[in-house]
Amino acid sequence: MELRHLRCFTVLAEELHFTRAAERLHIEQSPLSRSIKELEEDLGVLLFDRDRRGTKLTQAGSVFLQDVRRVFTTLEQARENVRAIAAGYHGSLRIAVSDGAAGPKLSAFLARCREDSPEVEVRISETPLSEQCHGLRNGSFHLGFAYADEVGVDIVAEPIWQESLVLAIPSRHPLLAFKSVPLEELARYPLLMCDTNECESFNRALQRILRKIDVEPNVAGTVISKDMMFTLVAAGYGIGFTTATKLAVCGHLDVISRPLDTDAAFITTYLLRSESHSTPAYLDEFVARLHALTETEDDTSAPGTSAL
Repeated sequence: MELRHLRCFTVLAEELHFTRAAERLHIEQSPLSRSIKELEEDLGVLLFDRDRRGTKLTQAGSVFLQDVRRVFTTLEQARENVRAIAAGYHGSLRIAVSDGAAGPKLSAFLARCREDSPEVEVRISETPLSEQCHGLRNGSFHLGFAYADEVGVDIVAEPIWQESLVLAIPSRHPLLAFKSVPLEELARYPLLMCDTNECESFNRALQRILRKIDVEPNVAGTVISKDMMFTLVAAGYGIGFTTATKLAVCGHLDVISRPLDTDAAFITTYLLRSESHSTPAYLDEFVARLHALTETEDDTSAPGTSAL
């Protein structure tokens, strides 16, 4: 078994079509078929069912695909680590961020990491929550930040900080008459929601609040980015939901902030870590640094104190 066999298998498993897989691999179809046959003979099992209706993975092929992907993940990590060492680093830390959980606090944490541990290369990836969880389980990511704590087995979700959840309202809108908008008022106006796939954990947190409304919310449309949401709000298409910090830097003069009239109007950012996958030795130092930074911010924001 060689790496070329595994690459051919992975691409074919993704395409489930020999011609398209061969094109992706930049080879003819016959060498691809030969590589798959050699791999199946080496393993002693059929990885694909092939008939007139097409090509499908067998049960053994599906299980093998998961293991092969872990092999390539490990190889990619090894490649990144070697490049990091060659560039003068002592290692790399891979962090995933989902649903726009990035913000000033994450920026402060990353800046502190660069200052205190310049020898460690930090790589940031924006991914949907499902991909983040998959990456934490297979070792592609060491840490994750998201708005969800229900992330399944083998992942620990730790609340790390909270932010106020506010409404983004067009200027000259009736809701601006309220200093704090009652939840029941939301049922009277069109709402702009984030796409479920792109903002899975943010939507989960938001639904916990909207479930308190007896009437089904009037969803006027969905967006995949906060920038588009602010643009549509400014144009008067509907009302959006965001955090106070993001709205403060949105740059739209025609978008006005109003808090929600409920004690539950906040969103929690969780630090996600794998419970079972091996992690680099310096990871604990980064997590301790995050906790220290969070505790410092909590102290400076307490009554009777002032920020430095």
